[in-house]
Amino acid sequence: MKVAIVHDYLISFGGAERVLLALHEIYPDAPIYVLIDRKEKLGFFADKFKNIKIVQTWFGRLPLADKLISPLRFLIPMIWDSFDLSNYDLIISSASWAVTKGFNKKSGAKEICYCHTPPRFLYGYNSSRKFTGILGKLVKVYGKIINGFMRQYDFGRAQKVDYFIANSNEVKRRISEFYHKDSTVIYPPVDIGGFDQLKINKGNFYLAGGRLTAAKNFDLIIKTFNKLGLPLLVYGTGPSENDLRSIAKENVKFLGSLEDGEIKKLYGNCKAYIVAEESEDFGITPVEAMSQGTPVIAYKGGGYLETIIEGKTGIFFDKLTVENLSSAVRKMEKVKFNSEDSVDQAKKFSSSQFKKEITEFINKHAGTS
Repeated sequence: MKVAIVHDYLISFGGAERVLLALHEIYPDAPIYVLIDRKEKLGFFADKFKNIKIVQTWFGRLPLADKLISPLRFLIPMIWDSFDLSNYDLIISSASWAVTKGFNKKSGAKEICYCHTPPRFLYGYNSSRKFTGILGKLVKVYGKIINGFMRQYDFGRAQKVDYFIANSNEVKRRISEFYHKDSTVIYPPVDIGGFDQLKINKGNFYLAGGRLTAAKNFDLIIKTFNKLGLPLLVYGTGPSENDLRSIAKENVKFLGSLEDGEIKKLYGNCKAYIVAEESEDFGITPVEAMSQGTPVIAYKGGGYLETIIEGKTGIFFDKLTVENLSSAVRKMEKVKFNSEDSVDQAKKFSSSQFKKEITEFINKHAGTS
């Protein structure tokens, strides 16, 4: 069978890109089609895509395409339609922001969409940036005009998908609500290797990180640690980085972009890992932290409810306030967790398990062997 993989874009590296790499490992000869290829911006992670055939749209070749795609999102239908995927027997779409699904295909071909989430900006979920002032008002008006059309387009494309795979039960619920389609949950792959209890030396610092975007509420985490005065390390980069640095006190340190091995060492040696996304689709970084024997402090909602066990592998807080998060941190200071419990929980989300379930699903529904 001729297989093609289609992904939103290569602009930053996160959970969706880890799924993309796992799909590539299953189908190494399948080309990857993207709106925009800016893998040189992926830092240490760029090498992971070095020997993969990647095909970008005409839009991706424009200067500043990665900056223009959001304000020019109304062009997405025309941009995707410039790809001819009619020669493929199977299309695997990896979809979140850019309505990456519902492609035209030849008779008898199948499309299986691995949905990280229906586009958050179309359905009232927090997105990567928060705009304030006059700009915020203009963005809101523009969104109301454009997003109504985009929601219709997104729904129409979803109806052309043969099978949906959701990355969590939270996303399965969204697919049902917004697309009126059923889906199968297959959790995304997490790199869980490398835990060695003998090499773990828990420090006195807390850790947060990933792609520094507004939706993940890093500002709440930093304000909480400003108040508590406890040491917090923050790794990663993103559009909110400068704003976050401006509000941080001396006890909060920014580490920038780090390689996987460096991040894994931080996971293993921190007192706890902290996440505060209000409606996380799944949340790979908490599982990565647990894989290194570390408990997690998490907002009680979204995909976190599917990965973290209250009192055994972490602590939940139920309001996105400094007071609530502070209470959870104070509780973490007093509770002792068993590292092996966290590691055992993380193993349920391994890369090998993902590949096994994806392969079985595709073989069943698309007739591959």
